[in-house]
Amino acid sequence: MLRRVETLRKFSIGAKDGEIGTVIEFYFDDDKWTIRYLIADTGGWLAGRKVLISPIFFGAVDWDGNVFHVNLTRQQVKNSPSIDTDKPVSRQHESNFCDYYNFPYYWSGAELSNPAMVGPGVAAAAPTGPEAAALGQQSDAEDVHLRSTKDIIGSYIETTDGDLGHLEDFIIDDQNWMIRYLLIETTNWWPGKKVLIAPEWVKDMVEIDSRVYVDLTQRQIKTSPEYDETTALDRDYESRLYRHYGRSRYWSD
Repeated sequence: MLRRVETLRKFSIGAKDGEIGTVIEFYFDDDKWTIRYLIADTGGWLAGRKVLISPIFFGAVDWDGNVFHVNLTRQQVKNSPSIDTDKPVSRQHESNFCDYYNFPYYWSGAELSNPAMVGPGVAAAAPTGPEAAALGQQSDAEDVHLRSTKDIIGSYIETTDGDLGHLEDFIIDDQNWMIRYLLIETTNWWPGKKVLIAPEWVKDMVEIDSRVYVDLTQRQIKTSPEYDETTALDRDYESRLYRHYGRSRYWSD
């Protein structure tokens, strides 16, 4: 089912043996458009320490009870690498994280591009040869494709012929944790309309300027089907959206 990312913020996180904190944001890959990590604030339990949790460990979400279940124990989370969310995530940090949980580096092969498709307990495929050298060279560098939902939400939308509105939220598929749409609020251009655009229509995101650049015109967005937050996002709406933009759909019948 398609869900808004912001609806998950402040959900409590339930491990196998108790609560471990709350959801504060997600890190996503702006190349593959998939969620890479959930950021958990452990609150008073671990003195406010923040930790990464991969989609590999995502369990069921109790939407009525506001609980995000993960297939981890409190001890596993306690011993996992912490993260400074005020700094970019380095590749070295990610490799330490993968080594700790003993699963593959998602950047080492196309088949691992979506971590939700990799089962827990899969041994980490340590890079060798040129790949290992490349990892060493960028060990202290940030992963340039990792973005924080918290940092990007609120950015202005820049079309091919001017700016309009801002990014209000991301729409994700809660089965595979792919980002399917960006929710755009156009209030500062014309009153009261919210629309969706697909991530493949995004050309760039520049955090320092708080801008998301899209390969669309103002008119295309203005005349697109309006997004109604009170109704479920179904295939009929999605089909109308893709027909309007004359683009290929992400699903097949």
